[in-house]
Amino acid sequence: MTQQIFSQIIRLLEKSFIVVGLTFFSGAFGVDSLGLVLPQSVVSLFRFSTWGISAFLVLLLWQNTLIKISQNLLLFILVAIAYFSFIWSQFPEVTYFNSRDILMTTCFGLYFATRFSLKEQVELIAFTLFIGAIGSILSVVALPSVGIHTDHHAGALKGLYGHKNHFGGMMILMWLTFFSLPKENLKIYKYFGMMFSVFLILLSTSKTSLVISLLLISIVFFYKNFRWKGKISVVLLDVGILILGCVSFFVFTYWVELLTGLGRDATLTGRTPIWGIMISRLMDRPFFGYGRGAFFAPKSSYAFEAGQAIRSGWIPPHGHNGFLDLAVDIGLIGLGLFIIIYLVNFTRALKQAYASHNPEDLFPLSFLLLLIMNNITESLLIYQSNIYWVLFLTTAFTLSQKEWIDEDEDEDEDIEENYIMHQRHSYFNHN
Repeated sequence: MTQQIFSQIIRLLEKSFIVVGLTFFSGAFGVDSLGLVLPQSVVSLFRFSTWGISAFLVLLLWQNTLIKISQNLLLFILVAIAYFSFIWSQFPEVTYFNSRDILMTTCFGLYFATRFSLKEQVELIAFTLFIGAIGSILSVVALPSVGIHTDHHAGALKGLYGHKNHFGGMMILMWLTFFSLPKENLKIYKYFGMMFSVFLILLSTSKTSLVISLLLISIVFFYKNFRWKGKISVVLLDVGILILGCVSFFVFTYWVELLTGLGRDATLTGRTPIWGIMISRLMDRPFFGYGRGAFFAPKSSYAFEAGQAIRSGWIPPHGHNGFLDLAVDIGLIGLGLFIIIYLVNFTRALKQAYASHNPEDLFPLSFLLLLIMNNITESLLIYQSNIYWVLFLTTAFTLSQKEWIDEDEDEDEDIEENYIMHQRHSYFNHN
Protein backbone atom coordinates (compact mmCIF):
# COMPACT_ATOMS: atom_id res chain seq x y z
CA MET A 1 0.00 0.00 0.00
CA THR A 2 2.81 2.39 0.90
CA GLN A 3 4.59 1.69 -2.39
CA GLN A 4 1.33 2.23 -4.29
CA ILE A 5 0.81 5.63 -2.63
CA PHE A 6 4.43 6.51 -3.34
CA SER A 7 3.98 5.51 -7.00
CA GLN A 8 0.86 7.68 -7.27
CA ILE A 9 2.68 10.67 -5.78
CA ILE A 10 5.59 10.21 -8.18
CA ARG A 11 3.18 9.95 -11.09
CA LEU A 12 1.42 13.15 -10.04
CA LEU A 13 4.77 14.93 -9.83
CA GLU A 14 5.71 13.63 -13.30
CA LYS A 15 2.46 14.91 -14.80
CA SER A 16 2.89 18.28 -13.07
CA PHE A 17 6.39 18.55 -14.49
CA ILE A 18 5.10 17.83 -18.01
CA VAL A 19 2.34 20.45 -17.70
CA VAL A 20 4.79 23.09 -16.46
CA GLY A 21 7.29 22.17 -19.19
CA LEU A 22 4.69 22.28 -21.97
CA THR A 23 3.44 25.63 -20.64
CA PHE A 24 6.98 26.99 -20.84
CA PHE A 25 7.55 25.67 -24.37
CA SER A 26 4.19 27.05 -25.50
CA GLY A 27 5.48 30.55 -24.78
CA ALA A 28 3.03 31.38 -22.00
CA PHE A 29 5.96 32.46 -19.80
CA GLY A 30 7.61 34.37 -22.63
CA VAL A 31 7.87 37.87 -23.97
CA ASP A 32 4.96 39.92 -25.19
CA SER A 33 5.12 43.18 -27.12
CA LEU A 34 5.36 45.26 -23.93
CA GLY A 35 7.81 43.16 -21.96
CA LEU A 36 7.95 39.97 -19.97
CA VAL A 37 4.82 38.36 -18.62
CA LEU A 38 7.07 37.03 -15.86
CA PRO A 39 10.42 38.44 -14.67
CA GLN A 40 13.48 37.25 -16.59
CA SER A 41 14.84 35.52 -13.49
CA VAL A 42 11.66 33.43 -13.19
CA VAL A 43 11.70 32.54 -16.89
CA SER A 44 15.37 31.49 -16.59
CA LEU A 45 14.49 29.38 -13.55
CA PHE A 46 11.81 27.56 -15.55
CA ARG A 47 14.21 27.14 -18.47
CA PHE A 48 17.10 25.60 -16.55
CA SER A 49 14.86 23.59 -14.23
CA THR A 50 13.10 22.03 -17.21
CA TRP A 51 16.41 21.29 -18.89
CA GLY A 52 18.10 19.95 -15.74
CA ILE A 53 15.24 17.72 -14.64
CA SER A 54 14.68 16.37 -18.18
CA ALA A 55 18.39 15.61 -18.64
CA PHE A 56 18.57 13.89 -15.25
CA LEU A 57 15.52 11.72 -15.95
CA VAL A 58 16.75 10.80 -19.44
CA LEU A 59 20.10 9.73 -17.99
CA LEU A 60 18.32 7.82 -15.22
CA LEU A 61 16.39 5.94 -17.90
CA TRP A 62 19.52 5.48 -20.02
CA GLN A 63 18.48 2.08 -21.38
CA ASN A 64 15.28 3.53 -22.85
CA THR A 65 17.29 6.47 -24.18
CA LEU A 66 19.63 4.14 -26.05
CA ILE A 67 16.62 2.32 -27.53
CA LYS A 68 15.17 5.63 -28.71
CA ILE A 69 18.48 6.62 -30.30
CA SER A 70 18.66 3.32 -32.19
CA GLN A 71 15.06 3.75 -33.39
CA ASN A 72 15.56 7.37 -34.51
CA LEU A 73 19.11 7.63 -35.82
CA LEU A 74 18.31 10.21 -38.51
CA LEU A 75 16.51 12.42 -36.02
CA PHE A 76 19.45 12.36 -33.62
CA ILE A 77 21.84 13.10 -36.49
CA LEU A 78 19.71 16.15 -37.31
CA VAL A 79 19.76 17.27 -33.67
CA ALA A 80 23.54 16.74 -33.55
CA ILE A 81 24.08 18.85 -36.69
CA ALA A 82 21.97 21.64 -35.20
CA TYR A 83 23.82 21.48 -31.88
CA PHE A 84 27.36 21.35 -33.28
CA SER A 85 26.65 23.99 -35.93
CA PHE A 86 28.49 26.51 -33.72
CA ILE A 87 31.68 24.97 -35.17
CA TRP A 88 31.02 26.53 -38.59
CA SER A 89 28.68 29.31 -37.46
CA GLN A 90 29.17 32.91 -38.59
CA PHE A 91 28.44 33.87 -34.97
CA PRO A 92 29.66 30.89 -32.90
CA GLU A 93 28.91 32.55 -29.57
CA VAL A 94 25.25 33.10 -30.57
CA THR A 95 24.85 29.56 -31.88
CA TYR A 96 26.59 27.99 -28.89
CA PHE A 97 24.47 30.03 -26.45
CA ASN A 98 21.29 28.89 -28.19
CA SER A 99 22.41 25.27 -28.45
CA ARG A 100 20.99 24.60 -25.00
CA ASP A 101 17.50 24.88 -26.52
CA ILE A 102 17.99 21.96 -28.89
CA LEU A 103 19.34 19.79 -26.05
CA MET A 104 16.53 20.84 -23.71
CA THR A 105 13.75 20.10 -26.20
CA THR A 106 15.32 16.74 -27.11
CA CYS A 107 15.61 15.65 -23.48
CA PHE A 108 12.07 16.77 -22.69
CA GLY A 109 10.63 15.08 -25.79
CA LEU A 110 12.50 11.87 -24.96
CA TYR A 111 11.18 11.83 -21.42
CA PHE A 112 7.63 12.70 -22.46
CA ALA A 113 7.49 9.93 -25.07
CA THR A 114 9.18 7.34 -22.85
CA ARG A 115 7.14 7.78 -19.68
CA PHE A 116 3.69 8.51 -21.12
CA SER A 117 1.49 6.66 -23.56
CA LEU A 118 -0.04 8.49 -26.51
CA LYS A 119 -3.35 8.59 -24.66
CA GLU A 120 -1.73 10.31 -21.67
CA GLN A 121 0.21 12.66 -23.92
CA VAL A 122 -2.98 13.93 -25.58
CA GLU A 123 -4.65 14.41 -22.19
CA LEU A 124 -1.71 16.37 -20.77
CA ILE A 125 -1.33 18.58 -23.86
CA ALA A 126 -5.07 19.34 -23.84
CA PHE A 127 -5.01 20.16 -20.12
CA THR A 128 -1.96 22.40 -20.52
CA LEU A 129 -3.49 24.40 -23.37
CA PHE A 130 -6.82 24.61 -21.55
CA ILE A 131 -5.03 26.23 -18.62
CA GLY A 132 -3.31 28.58 -21.08
CA ALA A 133 -6.66 29.50 -22.62
CA ILE A 134 -8.22 30.24 -19.21
CA GLY A 135 -5.13 32.22 -18.22
CA SER A 136 -5.37 34.21 -21.45
CA ILE A 137 -8.97 35.19 -20.69
CA LEU A 138 -7.97 36.21 -17.16
CA SER A 139 -5.09 38.27 -18.56
CA VAL A 140 -7.57 40.25 -20.67
CA VAL A 141 -9.50 41.16 -17.52
CA ALA A 142 -6.63 41.65 -15.07
CA LEU A 143 -3.79 42.78 -17.39
CA PRO A 144 -5.23 44.09 -20.67
CA SER A 145 -1.80 45.34 -21.80
CA VAL A 146 -0.60 41.72 -21.70
CA GLY A 147 -3.71 40.01 -23.07
CA ILE A 148 -4.76 42.43 -25.84
CA HIS A 149 -2.77 44.02 -28.65
CA THR A 150 -2.45 47.81 -28.44
CA ASP A 151 -0.27 48.27 -31.54
CA HIS A 152 -1.36 48.04 -35.18
CA HIS A 153 -3.25 44.87 -34.19
CA ALA A 154 -5.21 46.88 -31.62
CA GLY A 155 -8.07 44.91 -30.07
CA ALA A 156 -6.82 41.47 -31.16
CA LEU A 157 -6.55 38.90 -28.38
CA LYS A 158 -3.04 37.57 -27.78
CA GLY A 159 -3.51 36.19 -24.27
CA LEU A 160 -0.37 34.95 -22.54
CA TYR A 161 1.37 34.13 -25.82
CA GLY A 162 2.72 37.49 -26.96
CA HIS A 163 1.18 37.73 -30.43
CA LYS A 164 -2.21 37.01 -31.96
CA ASN A 165 -0.81 34.58 -34.56
CA HIS A 166 1.00 32.54 -31.91
CA PHE A 167 -2.07 32.61 -29.69
CA GLY A 168 -4.23 31.48 -32.62
CA GLY A 169 -1.78 28.65 -33.35
CA MET A 170 -1.97 27.45 -29.74
CA MET A 171 -5.76 27.43 -29.93
CA ILE A 172 -5.66 25.33 -33.13
CA LEU A 173 -3.42 22.86 -31.30
CA MET A 174 -5.86 22.94 -28.40
CA TRP A 175 -8.74 22.06 -30.74
CA LEU A 176 -6.78 19.12 -32.18
CA THR A 177 -5.95 17.71 -28.74
CA PHE A 178 -9.51 18.05 -27.45
CA PHE A 179 -10.81 16.45 -30.64
CA SER A 180 -8.35 13.58 -30.05
CA LEU A 181 -9.13 13.10 -26.34
CA PRO A 182 -9.55 9.41 -25.40
CA LYS A 183 -13.06 8.04 -24.96
CA GLU A 184 -12.64 7.84 -21.17
CA ASN A 185 -12.79 11.65 -20.86
CA LEU A 186 -16.07 13.43 -20.18
CA LYS A 187 -17.80 14.46 -23.38
CA ILE A 188 -18.79 17.83 -21.91
CA TYR A 189 -15.10 18.56 -21.24
CA LYS A 190 -14.13 17.49 -24.76
CA TYR A 191 -16.79 19.48 -26.61
CA PHE A 192 -16.43 22.54 -24.40
CA GLY A 193 -12.67 22.58 -25.06
CA MET A 194 -13.24 22.34 -28.81
CA MET A 195 -15.83 25.15 -28.87
CA PHE A 196 -13.80 27.31 -26.50
CA SER A 197 -10.70 27.04 -28.72
CA VAL A 198 -12.67 28.00 -31.85
CA PHE A 199 -14.14 30.99 -29.99
CA LEU A 200 -10.64 32.16 -29.01
CA ILE A 201 -9.34 31.71 -32.56
CA LEU A 202 -12.03 34.14 -33.70
CA LEU A 203 -11.11 36.61 -30.93
CA SER A 204 -7.46 36.49 -32.00
CA THR A 205 -8.52 37.88 -35.43
CA SER A 206 -5.59 35.89 -36.85
CA LYS A 207 -6.52 35.24 -40.46
CA THR A 208 -3.69 32.73 -40.79
CA SER A 209 -5.00 30.73 -37.81
CA LEU A 210 -8.55 30.93 -39.10
CA VAL A 211 -7.61 29.56 -42.53
CA ILE A 212 -5.44 26.78 -41.05
CA SER A 213 -8.17 25.80 -38.58
CA LEU A 214 -10.81 25.56 -41.31
CA LEU A 215 -8.56 23.43 -43.51
CA LEU A 216 -7.42 21.20 -40.65
CA ILE A 217 -10.90 20.64 -39.28
CA SER A 218 -12.08 19.64 -42.76
CA ILE A 219 -9.13 17.29 -43.33
CA VAL A 220 -9.37 15.72 -39.85
CA PHE A 221 -13.06 14.98 -40.27
CA PHE A 222 -12.29 13.45 -43.67
CA TYR A 223 -9.70 11.13 -42.10
CA LYS A 224 -12.06 10.23 -39.28
CA ASN A 225 -14.94 9.28 -41.54
CA PHE A 226 -13.07 7.63 -44.44
CA ARG A 227 -10.64 5.16 -42.93
CA TRP A 228 -10.17 2.32 -45.44
CA LYS A 229 -7.67 -0.38 -44.60
CA GLY A 230 -5.12 -2.01 -46.84
CA LYS A 231 -5.61 0.19 -49.89
CA ILE A 232 -2.63 1.74 -51.68
CA SER A 233 -4.97 4.30 -53.20
CA VAL A 234 -5.73 5.60 -49.72
CA VAL A 235 -2.06 6.27 -49.01
CA LEU A 236 -1.73 8.13 -52.28
CA LEU A 237 -4.91 10.03 -51.51
CA ASP A 238 -3.66 10.99 -48.05
CA VAL A 239 -0.30 12.22 -49.33
CA GLY A 240 -2.24 14.16 -51.94
CA ILE A 241 -4.34 15.72 -49.19
CA LEU A 242 -1.18 16.74 -47.33
CA ILE A 243 0.10 18.53 -50.41
CA LEU A 244 -3.32 19.94 -51.25
CA GLY A 245 -3.75 21.18 -47.69
CA CYS A 246 -0.48 23.11 -47.79
CA VAL A 247 -1.18 24.56 -51.24
CA SER A 248 -4.74 25.43 -50.26
CA PHE A 249 -3.54 27.19 -47.12
CA PHE A 250 -1.07 29.24 -49.13
CA VAL A 251 -3.54 30.09 -51.88
CA PHE A 252 -6.56 30.77 -49.69
CA THR A 253 -4.54 32.98 -47.40
CA TYR A 254 -2.52 34.98 -49.90
CA TRP A 255 -3.96 34.75 -53.41
CA VAL A 256 -4.24 38.15 -55.04
CA GLU A 257 -8.06 38.11 -55.28
CA LEU A 258 -8.23 37.55 -51.52
CA LEU A 259 -5.34 39.72 -50.41
CA THR A 260 -7.31 42.92 -50.22
CA GLY A 261 -10.21 41.32 -48.39
CA LEU A 262 -7.86 39.73 -45.86
CA GLY A 263 -5.86 42.90 -45.36
CA ARG A 264 -2.67 41.45 -46.86
CA ASP A 265 -0.32 42.74 -49.49
CA ALA A 266 1.22 41.05 -52.51
CA THR A 267 4.51 40.42 -50.69
CA LEU A 268 2.78 38.32 -47.99
CA THR A 269 3.27 41.08 -45.40
CA GLY A 270 6.90 41.51 -46.41
CA ARG A 271 7.82 37.84 -46.36
CA THR A 272 8.71 37.28 -50.01
CA PRO A 273 11.61 39.80 -50.13
CA ILE A 274 13.07 38.11 -47.04
CA TRP A 275 12.62 34.68 -48.59
CA GLY A 276 14.33 35.83 -51.78
CA ILE A 277 17.39 37.01 -49.86
CA MET A 278 17.49 33.81 -47.79
CA ILE A 279 17.41 31.60 -50.88
CA SER A 280 20.05 33.71 -52.59
CA ARG A 281 22.41 33.64 -49.60
CA LEU A 282 21.79 29.94 -48.98
CA MET A 283 23.51 29.24 -52.29
CA ASP A 284 26.73 30.66 -50.79
CA ARG A 285 26.74 27.99 -48.07
CA PRO A 286 24.33 25.31 -49.28
CA PHE A 287 25.45 22.20 -47.42
CA PHE A 288 25.55 23.07 -43.70
CA GLY A 289 24.24 26.63 -43.69
CA TYR A 290 25.35 29.49 -41.46
CA GLY A 291 24.86 27.87 -38.05
CA ARG A 292 21.75 27.71 -35.89
CA GLY A 293 20.40 31.22 -35.35
CA ALA A 294 23.39 32.88 -37.03
CA PHE A 295 21.69 34.13 -40.19
CA PHE A 296 19.33 36.35 -38.20
CA ALA A 297 21.73 37.16 -35.36
CA PRO A 298 21.44 40.83 -34.23
CA LYS A 299 24.79 41.79 -35.83
CA SER A 300 24.39 39.68 -38.95
CA SER A 301 24.77 41.51 -42.25
CA TYR A 302 22.32 39.05 -43.79
CA ALA A 303 19.63 39.93 -41.25
CA PHE A 304 20.32 43.60 -41.92
CA GLU A 305 20.02 43.02 -45.67
CA ALA A 306 16.73 41.15 -45.22
CA GLY A 307 15.35 43.87 -42.97
CA GLN A 308 16.35 46.65 -45.36
CA ALA A 309 14.32 44.96 -48.07
CA ILE A 310 11.22 45.72 -45.98
CA ARG A 311 11.96 48.99 -44.21
CA SER A 312 14.98 50.95 -43.03
CA GLY A 313 16.48 49.98 -39.69
CA TRP A 314 14.41 46.84 -39.13
CA ILE A 315 16.08 43.52 -38.26
CA PRO A 316 13.77 40.47 -38.62
CA PRO A 317 14.09 37.84 -35.85
CA HIS A 318 13.61 35.00 -38.34
CA GLY A 319 12.51 34.38 -41.92
CA HIS A 320 8.83 33.58 -41.23
CA ASN A 321 9.25 30.21 -42.93
CA GLY A 322 10.35 27.21 -40.90
CA PHE A 323 11.82 25.32 -43.85
CA LEU A 324 13.92 28.23 -45.13
CA ASP A 325 15.06 29.04 -41.60
CA LEU A 326 16.12 25.45 -41.11
CA ALA A 327 17.96 25.53 -44.45
CA VAL A 328 19.96 28.70 -43.72
CA ASP A 329 20.70 27.39 -40.20
CA ILE A 330 21.94 23.88 -41.03
CA GLY A 331 21.91 23.77 -44.82
CA LEU A 332 20.24 21.63 -47.44
CA ILE A 333 21.61 18.53 -45.70
CA GLY A 334 19.68 19.45 -42.55
CA LEU A 335 16.56 20.31 -44.54
CA GLY A 336 16.81 17.03 -46.47
CA LEU A 337 17.12 15.04 -43.23
CA PHE A 338 14.07 16.77 -41.79
CA ILE A 339 11.99 16.03 -44.91
CA ILE A 340 12.95 12.34 -44.77
CA ILE A 341 12.18 12.15 -41.03
CA TYR A 342 8.87 13.94 -41.54
CA LEU A 343 7.74 11.65 -44.38
CA VAL A 344 8.71 8.52 -42.42
CA ASN A 345 6.66 9.67 -39.43
CA PHE A 346 3.78 10.87 -41.60
CA THR A 347 3.60 7.35 -43.06
CA ARG A 348 3.68 5.83 -39.56
CA ALA A 349 0.96 8.24 -38.42
CA LEU A 350 -1.20 7.25 -41.41
CA LYS A 351 -0.78 3.58 -40.58
CA GLN A 352 -1.72 4.18 -36.95
CA ALA A 353 -4.73 6.35 -37.79
CA TYR A 354 -6.18 3.76 -40.17
CA ALA A 355 -5.45 0.78 -37.94
CA SER A 356 -7.30 2.12 -34.91
CA HIS A 357 -10.68 3.45 -33.84
CA ASN A 358 -9.26 5.27 -30.81
CA PRO A 359 -9.55 9.08 -31.08
CA GLU A 360 -6.04 9.66 -29.71
CA ASP A 361 -4.52 7.71 -32.61
CA LEU A 362 -5.56 10.53 -34.95
CA PHE A 363 -3.49 13.09 -33.06
CA PRO A 364 -0.03 12.36 -34.57
CA LEU A 365 -1.43 12.66 -38.09
CA SER A 366 -3.35 15.84 -37.26
CA PHE A 367 -0.35 17.41 -35.55
CA LEU A 368 2.00 16.62 -38.45
CA LEU A 369 -0.45 18.33 -40.82
CA LEU A 370 -0.59 21.37 -38.54
CA LEU A 371 3.20 21.48 -38.31
CA ILE A 372 3.69 21.56 -42.07
CA MET A 373 1.01 24.21 -42.62
CA ASN A 374 2.17 26.50 -39.82
CA ASN A 375 5.76 26.51 -41.03
CA ILE A 376 4.83 27.94 -44.42
CA THR A 377 4.55 31.44 -42.94
CA GLU A 378 6.06 31.02 -39.46
CA SER A 379 9.31 29.61 -38.09
CA LEU A 380 8.37 26.77 -35.76
CA LEU A 381 10.97 24.06 -36.33
CA ILE A 382 14.35 24.42 -34.63
CA TYR A 383 13.83 28.12 -33.90
CA GLN A 384 14.46 28.64 -30.16
CA SER A 385 12.59 26.27 -27.81
CA ASN A 386 9.01 26.03 -29.05
CA ILE A 387 6.25 23.55 -28.34
CA TYR A 388 5.89 22.53 -31.99
CA TRP A 389 9.42 21.14 -32.15
CA VAL A 390 8.98 19.48 -28.74
CA LEU A 391 5.80 17.76 -29.93
CA PHE A 392 7.42 16.80 -33.23
CA LEU A 393 10.19 15.05 -31.29
CA THR A 394 7.68 13.44 -28.93
CA THR A 395 5.54 12.28 -31.85
CA ALA A 396 8.52 10.79 -33.68
CA PHE A 397 9.72 8.95 -30.57
CA THR A 398 6.22 7.69 -29.82
CA LEU A 399 5.53 6.49 -33.36
CA SER A 400 8.88 4.67 -33.57
CA GLN A 401 8.12 3.01 -30.23
CA LYS A 402 4.70 1.96 -31.49
CA GLU A 403 6.20 0.47 -34.65
CA TRP A 404 8.84 -1.37 -32.62
CA ILE A 405 6.17 -2.84 -30.34
CA ASP A 406 4.01 -3.90 -33.29
CA GLU A 407 6.94 -5.74 -34.86
CA ASP A 408 7.81 -7.70 -31.73
CA GLU A 409 4.41 -8.34 -30.14
CA ASP A 410 1.04 -9.68 -31.23
CA GLU A 411 -1.32 -6.89 -32.15
CA ASP A 412 -3.31 -5.73 -29.15
CA GLU A 413 -4.78 -2.30 -28.56
CA ASP A 414 -3.45 -2.37 -24.99
CA ILE A 415 0.17 -3.23 -25.88
CA GLU A 416 1.41 0.34 -25.76
CA GLU A 417 -0.23 0.90 -22.36
CA ASN A 418 1.30 -2.33 -21.05
CA TYR A 419 4.72 -1.35 -22.38
CA ILE A 420 4.57 2.03 -20.64
CA MET A 421 3.43 0.38 -17.40
CA HIS A 422 6.36 -2.04 -17.65
CA GLN A 423 8.73 0.91 -17.93
CA ARG A 424 7.17 2.53 -14.86
CA HIS A 425 7.55 -0.61 -12.75
CA SER A 426 11.16 -0.93 -13.89
CA TYR A 427 11.76 2.67 -12.89
CA PHE A 428 10.31 2.21 -9.39
CA ASN A 429 12.13 -1.07 -8.82
CA HIS A 430 15.36 0.54 -9.91
CA ASN A 431 14.89 3.23 -7.28
